[in-house]
Amino acid sequence: MNPDSKLSLYLRLSRLDKPIGILLLMWPTLWGLWFAGAGRPDWTIVAIFVVGTVLMRSSGCVINDYADRDFDKHVTRTKNRPLTSGKVSGKEALLLAAGMTLAALLIALPLNRLALLLAIPAAFLAGSYPYTKRFFAVPQAYLGVAFGFGIPMAYAALTGAVPAAAWWLLLANVFWAVAYDTAYAMCDRPDDLKIGIKTSAITFGRFDVAIVMACHFAFLAIMLAVGLDAGRGRWYFAGLLAATLLVLFDQYPRIRQREPQACFVAFLANNRIGAAIFAGLVLDYALA
Repeated sequence: MNPDSKLSLYLRLSRLDKPIGILLLMWPTLWGLWFAGAGRPDWTIVAIFVVGTVLMRSSGCVINDYADRDFDKHVTRTKNRPLTSGKVSGKEALLLAAGMTLAALLIALPLNRLALLLAIPAAFLAGSYPYTKRFFAVPQAYLGVAFGFGIPMAYAALTGAVPAAAWWLLLANVFWAVAYDTAYAMCDRPDDLKIGIKTSAITFGRFDVAIVMACHFAFLAIMLAVGLDAGRGRWYFAGLLAATLLVLFDQYPRIRQREPQACFVAFLANNRIGAAIFAGLVLDYALA
């Protein structure tokens, strides 16, 4: 494919060529679906959430690049993005984001009333997150709410209610998002300081590594409590143990020196943490 063709540019703008964001958004949604569905969620609803996750994450990326188009010119990692480089116009970007958001909402129409009502704040969170970097000291926490809002939606879609467990899972995802996205922000800290963007990596300062690790363990502790409350067994806790080992022996060694490329690899490696927990959850229900 020609890298400068419109299709290629739109794929890059929506990050469909980089699925890590989709996966980090997908795992908590799948946790919610499996807990809410007691290991046997309705597959039509699962399909709606999977496709909706892809569309909303892609739409969010386009809005993020539109919001940051002037800032990204000054960041080495982002200065050649389609919108920043001028290969895609602002109008095209907004139309693309609107089209994907509309498609996600249309796909969600078979869901019940409560799930559809929750889709409204979910769309608002996705669209407003990029602007929180102007004024919020830890925008990664807002990202965690946006990335985790599929959890209460999943409970609503499958059970018609949003119990306390859903909100605890959402809180767990907030801690996880702060952890992995701070590692990501550590890559861009010098550039972000120059242009005035607010990130947790800047706010946490010299305590960044310690706080990232504390957030990981807060996340894992809540996931443990949710599992105990749901009566889960050995396979779920084996998945949590695997995730804990990844935090200790993969995440910490990568971020401790604050080297940008190692921090970026640590960010990407969070996919394995989400996958380990989901695999344990699926096996636990399947083999119960």
